[in-house]
Amino acid sequence: MPKVALLNQSGSKVGDIELNDAVFGVEPNTHVLHEAAVAQRATLRQGTHKVKNRSEVSGGGRKPWRQKGTGRARQGTIRAPQWVGGGTVFGPTPRSYSYKLPRKVRRLALQSAYSSKVQENNVIVLEDLSLDAPKTKEVVNILKGLEVNEKALIVTADNNENVVLSSNNIPTVSVTTVDQVSVLDLLTHDKLILTKEAAEKAGEVLS
Repeated sequence: MPKVALLNQSGSKVGDIELNDAVFGVEPNTHVLHEAAVAQRATLRQGTHKVKNRSEVSGGGRKPWRQKGTGRARQGTIRAPQWVGGGTVFGPTPRSYSYKLPRKVRRLALQSAYSSKVQENNVIVLEDLSLDAPKTKEVVNILKGLEVNEKALIVTADNNENVVLSSNNIPTVSVTTVDQVSVLDLLTHDKLILTKEAAEKAGEVLS
């Protein structure tokens, strides 16, 4: 089982903690990680693109000239696609890009993301994380004590409003719960800061 140091909020070591081997000690599957990241980015796409087809553009209510006798090609409307100002053929329309991966694949992706953080020594486990009131300076001091200067993802066991509000003004810090954490969250942040309770909960849920 992977073992990491257990720290308090000031950054001092208070012991060690063994993480669940089935979640934090697997061999990362890079293909599955890529699939999960692509699927999540696809879900984030708005898909609000839209063009007008020939039935939606304005004008073209009458036939521009008679069918026969002019020597020109027959035309039914000046808003057909071949005309300037005409409708677009097969253009983009609003759609959803989201798709779901199988449950086992999603689980393996999270296990791989957690394990890669452990292998890179980018996991910090806190004994506890509690703030009396929302205060950005408190989180800044905690990060300073932990010597974290990179993008950091703080994962708590349950929603901690004080921690969330205290981190909102720090552009390099994101806060989420162990139930809501995603593969993209883990991949786009350099450091993973887990509370002891969150690490244990992740080990139970994903193993």
